[in-house]
Amino acid sequence: MAQALELPCIDLSSPDRISTAESIRQACLDYGFFYLVNHGIEDEMLKQVFDESRKFFSMPLQKKMRLARRDLKESFYIGPMEGGNLNQWPSEGIVYSYPNHHPWLSRIWESLGVLPHWRATMESYHEKILAVGKRLLSLIALALNLDESFFEQVGAPMGWVRLLHYPGELAVSDTGTYGASAHSDYGMITLLATDGVQGLQICREKDKVPRVWEDVPHANGAFIVNIGDMLERWTNCLFRSTLHRVIATGQERYSVAFFLDPNSDCMVECLESCCSEACPPKFPPIRSGDYLQERLRLTYALKG
Repeated sequence: MAQALELPCIDLSSPDRISTAESIRQACLDYGFFYLVNHGIEDEMLKQVFDESRKFFSMPLQKKMRLARRDLKESFYIGPMEGGNLNQWPSEGIVYSYPNHHPWLSRIWESLGVLPHWRATMESYHEKILAVGKRLLSLIALALNLDESFFEQVGAPMGWVRLLHYPGELAVSDTGTYGASAHSDYGMITLLATDGVQGLQICREKDKVPRVWEDVPHANGAFIVNIGDMLERWTNCLFRSTLHRVIATGQERYSVAFFLDPNSDCMVECLESCCSEACPPKFPPIRSGDYLQERLRLTYALKG
């Protein structure tokens, strides 16, 4: 059994933005993970999202796309709603699944029209969680001694919702089979809602051998927030992107992740507040879209 962590808890409703930003900064320095509470998304909204996710993943196997992966999870992506997005919905016959778009997807939803509330629920959730993510980014900007609108001005952040289902058939194993194998997220920040079933673990020292894994307990009403690789790069490794995984526990598990990234044309280069003569930039500037594309290419090349 891994030791359970006591992660910092950030109150998004606090009127003291400077103190909140300082708490976020410390959490990002120490863990790269924290809980976010009083975020404004109602329990009923989250319940609806999880209910619709369960309906989707409980459909017959022949009506769902299954990829041959080492991980055991099933997932479904919902991309940005604004600007003529490419999302198509279960009741419309085709699904757009970013970044795994594939012609096979056109066959998944054959004869499917049994989720009448699915699209409305997911669109509503996407709108609300995007607003929460942007509020959080403004505090992260303050934590980095930047203007609070910095990330909005330079990157016009976009969000992706990912519904996740981990089957419960397999118990904990030492054979290298996980619900989600060890990884760090590619983008800026991730906000995760879970159904209460345990399994998430983090490794605070990703370069240490052997790795030490710690359990992240579920917290009712809280999002679990973590820093992604792009923000680690942007901050010159001041803020850490922490390695994490989901272990198989023998219980079925659902979660909903929200990834917030800058638009593809945003130039990611070391922030002035994160470098000095003694600590020069560690990475060259790169377009956000190019960075994410390369990370995805390498990931799927390794898994293919």
